[in-house]
Amino acid sequence: MKILVCCGSGLGSSFMIEMNIKKALQELNETAEVSHSDLSSAAGIKADIYVGTRDIASQLVGLGGEVVSLNNMIDKKELSEKIAAAVAKVKG
Repeated sequence: MKILVCCGSGLGSSFMIEMNIKKALQELNETAEVSHSDLSSAAGIKADIYVGTRDIASQLVGLGGEVVSLNNMIDKKELSEKIAAAVAKVKG
């Protein structure tokens, strides 16, 4: 399973979210390849789950994977719950 975290520039916020997703996956006993990217490059990167903040999540729809929209990128509880739901949906 591949998870791609996207933000406008592909630097700070997406990297922070990537680290938090890795921690959440560990707590869920799930494994996935997690990486981050800027929004403009995301279309060329195949992933099962795309993660972005609510201001860019609509631009991730249609890339071929499940989209997770975060209301608050520093809320680890929201992130963990939404990642768990997306992983379960992808795994079927």
